[in-house]
Amino acid sequence: MTTLDTLITRLPPGRVISDPAVTASYAGDQTHLTPGVPLAVVAPRDTAEVVAAVRWAAEHRVPVVPRGGGTGLAGGAVATDGCLVLSLARMNRIRELSPADGLAVVEPGVINADLDRAAREHGLMYAPDPSSYESCTIGGNLATNAGGLRCVKYGVTREAALGLEVVLADGRIVRTGGRTVKGVTGYDLTGLFVGSEGTLGVITEATLRLRPAPAAPATVLATFPGPRQAAAAAAAIVADGLRPSLLELLDRATLQAIDDWKGIDLDPGTGAMLIAQSDDGPATAMADRCEQSGADLVAVSSDPAEAAALLDLRRLAHPAAERLGACLVEDVCVPRSRLAEMFHRIETAARTHNATILTVAHAGDGNLHPFFVFDRGEPEPPPHVWAAADEVFTAALELGGTLTGEHGVGLLKRRWLDQELDEVSLDLHHRIKQALDPKGLLNPTKAL
Repeated sequence: MTTLDTLITRLPPGRVISDPAVTASYAGDQTHLTPGVPLAVVAPRDTAEVVAAVRWAAEHRVPVVPRGGGTGLAGGAVATDGCLVLSLARMNRIRELSPADGLAVVEPGVINADLDRAAREHGLMYAPDPSSYESCTIGGNLATNAGGLRCVKYGVTREAALGLEVVLADGRIVRTGGRTVKGVTGYDLTGLFVGSEGTLGVITEATLRLRPAPAAPATVLATFPGPRQAAAAAAAIVADGLRPSLLELLDRATLQAIDDWKGIDLDPGTGAMLIAQSDDGPATAMADRCEQSGADLVAVSSDPAEAAALLDLRRLAHPAAERLGACLVEDVCVPRSRLAEMFHRIETAARTHNATILTVAHAGDGNLHPFFVFDRGEPEPPPHVWAAADEVFTAALELGGTLTGEHGVGLLKRRWLDQELDEVSLDLHHRIKQALDPKGLLNPTKAL
C-alpha cells in the first residue's frame, strides 16, 4: 500500500483525486505563476474529512495548500511540488440564516454572491463584495480578508466575521468568536485567522454578520480630465462625512479598454470616471463635491437599472485588461488624502519603465488596483514589469500605505514584505506561525 493509498482508505470514495490531468486544474489561481505539481487533491464534504486529510498530511509531512474558488490574485492558492491541495469548493452549504440575529453560518465553499442572494430573501445583505463575487468563495474571502466595492461603508471581510471553525495543522478543531456582535473573551483569534492565507489553519465554517439590505441607491457618475482630479473628489467626499456606500474610480486606460471591447461611447476628453453611490439618502452633496473638484460631467440617477449598469461597467475592468494581454494585478493602498499623488506615481512608473498600466480604485478606501499588462506569451511578468511594480510598491509605502489592501501577500508580494514589516513584526509573525504550525506544512512559502 502506497502512502497515498492510506489517505484514500480514510476518506469516502471519490474524495482523493490523483490523476495528473485533473489535479493540474487545481494547481493554479488567477496569477500567471507557474504552479508546482501536487501529489493529490482532496475534495472534502465536511469538517471530519478535512480533519482526516490534515492529520494524514501531518503524519507524512506532506504540505497542505487550501483552495477555494481559485480566483486569488496573489498566488496564495498556488500548489507547491508534492503538496496536498485541499479544495473546499464542495463544502458549499449555508447551514443557517438567522434574520433575528442578523447572521449566517456557512461552509467555506459558499459563493459570495449566493450568500448575498440568500440574505436578500430576508431583507438582509452580505456586505463584502469582491469583483469576483459570482465565483469567489467565502473561505477564500476569509483567507485573504477580501474587500470589494461596498467596503468603503461596510468594511472588509474581517468586519463581517463573528466566529470561525478552524482545523489546525495537527488536526485539532478550534472554534473562535461566536454569534454575538460583541465579545472580548481572550485574544481575537477570529481576527488572527482572517487574512492568514491558510498558513495557520483551514477554515471549515464561518459565522458571518449580515446587514439590513438598503433601498435602491442614488448614484453619481462623474467624469474628469484625469485621475488625480477624480481622486481629489473622492477624498473630499469622504472627508466631508458623506458616507458613500460605493466610490469607484477608473482611469482613462481602463475606460479605453472597456470601450474598445463593449463600445460605451467614451468621450475623447474623458481622463477618468468616478462612480459614487449613497444607500441612505440623496447623492446631491456628492455630485456637488465632484463639480467643485473639476468634473467635466456630473449625472445623478435613482434608477436601479442605471446603477446596476454602472456597477457592471466597473466589474468589466479586469476582463477588459486581460483582453490586452496577461496581467499582473496588484492592490496597493494609501491614505485617502494621498490617493491623487499615488495615481501620479503610477503614471510616472508606467512612463519610466515603458509599461502598460491600467488602474482602477476603491477610491473611498485609498485602495488602487494597477493592472500591469504584458505579452501573453511570456511565462511570467518580464523584468520591466517587475521594475514598474517595484516602483509602485515603493511609492505606496513612501506615501504611508501598504503593499496589499485585500488580495493578500501570497507568493507575489513576499519580495517586498520586509519593506513594510520591521524586524520585530516579522519575528512575531514567524513565532505565531511556529506556534500553530510547527512543521511548516500549512500553505508553505505563502505570506511570509
